[in-house]
Amino acid sequence: MATLKILIVDDEPGIRSGLVRILRNFRVDYPFMDEFYEFTSFEAATGEEGLEIIDKEQPDIVLLDNKLPGIQGVQVLEYIRQKKYDTFVVMITSYASLELAVKATHDGAVDFIPKPFTPQELKSSLETIVKQIYLKRMARDMKQEGKQIRFQFLSVLSHELKAPLNAVEGYLNIIKDRQMGDKLDDYNELVDRSLKRLHGMRNLIFDLLDMTKIESGKPSQKSENTDLVKITQNAIDTMMPFAIQKEVVVKLNAPESLIKFLDPEEMEIILNNLISNAIKYNNPNGKVQIDLAEKAGKTIISVADSGIGISTEDLAKLFKDFSRIKNPKTKNISGSGLGLSIVKKIVELNKGKISVESEPDKGTVFTVVLPV
Repeated sequence: MATLKILIVDDEPGIRSGLVRILRNFRVDYPFMDEFYEFTSFEAATGEEGLEIIDKEQPDIVLLDNKLPGIQGVQVLEYIRQKKYDTFVVMITSYASLELAVKATHDGAVDFIPKPFTPQELKSSLETIVKQIYLKRMARDMKQEGKQIRFQFLSVLSHELKAPLNAVEGYLNIIKDRQMGDKLDDYNELVDRSLKRLHGMRNLIFDLLDMTKIESGKPSQKSENTDLVKITQNAIDTMMPFAIQKEVVVKLNAPESLIKFLDPEEMEIILNNLISNAIKYNNPNGKVQIDLAEKAGKTIISVADSGIGISTEDLAKLFKDFSRIKNPKTKNISGSGLGLSIVKKIVELNKGKISVESEPDKGTVFTVVLPV
């Protein structure tokens, strides 16, 4: 058993006591973990009280209301970020301040829970955060603890791959036993499903490897003069069969070359993810517009699509590990839920920023700004 410290910062006694009750008998357990996680709670009615507990206890998770007497929740969030505490912050907010909650996620909060919320909504958020904490700690310790940590990493991988592997095995057995007859065309759907599952497993493996590398927290040691235009064109060429299949037109607006001192592998990961998503979440006969430019001494990468778009509520979830937007339009789109999280980590390691603007049914624009 492991215990995580949770600090509840809210000026409403009823909210604090309700959260404590939910946490009292709640535990998080995944098959790949060698122990389950429980929680010990601390309470603060003001931001000032919260800061004192944060400095003293350094909690793993902070459930933070923004509207507080004295300093506000966003100021507490800023303090945590400035101190570089290894703390996951979840904003608790009313629907009226949803825009503020979305901004807070861009400033370092990992999630937000709108009031009123159900116990299950809180537990679902915490389950995701505990998985992030576990993977982050495991990646951090990989170099220090050798074989045992590598074994645990493989355990995570095997857990996430178990369901798609079982599905592919089932489809292949149906085909092998000719359970649907002897006509090859009758098995096309099963073959397509198998290919989709295999594609998802491959992406998950690559994404987990990228995440493990990035979670070391060290800037790249492979920076060199890199032509972003060439890397972007290579990414487009790689994704072109997918774009043709989706009937999506991809256009690049860029100078003849744009040479920057960066890690080409990291830039490839960024562009592959952004362009792939722009195609994946697009509509038939849709468009993807990629712009590369240098403005005011900064490198600007913009990837815009005419796709299904993202709601305001879902925007806040985009950059979290293992987070995928779930709605009727995305239910048949596969993904690991790690791509954008990895992109954000790489951008921040390069002291840059990533932002997103989107409107449902109109499209989405991702913008990456990198310093020279």
